[in-house]
Amino acid sequence: MNICYAKVAMPTAHENYLPVNLSRETMEEHRRKVLEQMQKRQLDALLVYGDREHGANYAYLTGFETRFEESVLVLHKDGSCFLMLGNENLKMANYSFIPANVVHVPHFSLPNQPMETEKTVDELLEEAGIRDGMKLGVVGWKLFSSRLEDNSALFDVPAFLVDALRRVNHSGSILNAADLFLDAKEGLRHFHNANEIAHYEYGAGLASSRVLAALNAVAPGKTELELANLLCACGQPLTVTTICATGERFTDAVVFPRNKQVELGDKFSLTLGLRGGLTSRAAYVVENREQLPAAVADYMEKVAMPYYKAAVTWYESVGIGLSCDELYQSIDRVLPKAQYRWSLNPGHYTGQEEWTASPVYAGSDVVLQSGMLLQMDIIPSIAGYGGASCEDGIAIADAALRQELQRAYPQTWQRICERRRYMQEELGITLKEEILPLSDLCGYLRPYILNHDFALKKS
Repeated sequence: MNICYAKVAMPTAHENYLPVNLSRETMEEHRRKVLEQMQKRQLDALLVYGDREHGANYAYLTGFETRFEESVLVLHKDGSCFLMLGNENLKMANYSFIPANVVHVPHFSLPNQPMETEKTVDELLEEAGIRDGMKLGVVGWKLFSSRLEDNSALFDVPAFLVDALRRVNHSGSILNAADLFLDAKEGLRHFHNANEIAHYEYGAGLASSRVLAALNAVAPGKTELELANLLCACGQPLTVTTICATGERFTDAVVFPRNKQVELGDKFSLTLGLRGGLTSRAAYVVENREQLPAAVADYMEKVAMPYYKAAVTWYESVGIGLSCDELYQSIDRVLPKAQYRWSLNPGHYTGQEEWTASPVYAGSDVVLQSGMLLQMDIIPSIAGYGGASCEDGIAIADAALRQELQRAYPQTWQRICERRRYMQEELGITLKEEILPLSDLCGYLRPYILNHDFALKKS
């Protein structure tokens, strides 16, 4: 495979993004699948914890995430459900997709709010149907995958909740059941229908359009604050910390955009993540090689081109039936880990969270399937050089799923088709028919940010 730096038309940043809500049919499908898994695992009840930062598993059943409090959803094997809610989320039970009885738990409220309850946490759990002798699954937000510990015995929910469960259910069993949602091979949240793909394409596409606007505005003298202001995205919730950083990052321990001016020759990073996908770019603030600092004059050959070759390999490899171990090995052959020092998984699942889990690792027994959402995410690290990044997401959809997406969501489908044509005709990247780019910028990388006419491509 040959990679060249050539004149390339800029991709279209779509402006007609409108959100697609999850349907009642989709949410009922979620409830049914969870109950089926509970029956398979012989769970008497499933407790799903959520808070402001960690609410995606909870939202899979309710449709909403708590705004500033903690909450627990208790789903029993017979389908009965309880929402344990703090003071300011009590009203949200009226909007939950899954029908539920309300248990008021002021312990989940903000500090020093009224604790108007005559019941202990133990008694409130009993009010939600928890009894001694049960087999309980507890879900926080994290899938543990340690090879040294019993992952089912590790809990990422508040200790006061786990302690109370152990007291109430002292002769029963309690296990971490996050794998029901997030297991790399069978986790329910890794498989999406047409409604969900359209729902997430909105966030992924919107993020990419904002990143392109900011990327095109980069110029010496502009501040990170000015550029980051272009990343505002209709008030949609962020899935990662927004990055807009020029030169050295994290000075004075600041991780957010600073009042720092862009200078010619700076390395530069830009990232925006919304529900559905993340777009990230890293390159140098120059028009040509001559403007690079002398120590990194070979950045194009040393970092950018090898990285882009790996990105193209990723895009052209992914598809239904591909072994994730083979995907991992393919990237390692093209961009050797020992040389380019990437340490994380070269690709991961995405969706409600930026990174839900990853099937791409050495020895993985996961095979890619229709309905999966994946992020192309490879991070080389060469000492002394700035990074290279063109991270975006895709969906995998078989013929039936593509037909449903085209029929039910024609605007979403049109954008996807335009992106596929762009990647093929402008960038030379050949996608399998089941690969649906969710970002306007999939495959688009300008190593020299200030040159808007040239980019890397497969030749």
